[in-house]
Amino acid sequence: MDLNNPTLDDLKQLYASCKDKNDHHILWICSSGKVHIDRLPANVDPEVFEKETPNMKVRFKTYHRGKGYVGKTAAADETFMSRMYRVLLEQWSKAQNSQRVRYIETYF
Repeated sequence: MDLNNPTLDDLKQLYASCKDKNDHHILWICSSGKVHIDRLPANVDPEVFEKETPNMKVRFKTYHRGKGYVGKTAAADETFMSRMYRVLLEQWSKAQNSQRVRYIETYF
């Protein structure tokens, strides 16, 4: 999903492409405005992932495995997807002028 030309359907596809039962995931936005959801390896802390990702502008709280925050079920939840879409647009707007990575722990 590209926040410079976003669609809700792109966000749903991104979430649906993840497997909730297999791994923890990190939702983040890079400096170009692309939204990513990456698997978090078991031996890597989210803070280390952030430091090893130099083009990161925004990082959200980790989605823990098995909690239903990613995957096809999450993507089908219209309320959740609409909220995340609005939050991503809002955070991208704030992050563009920031030199630091914005960490978003609470967004509901």
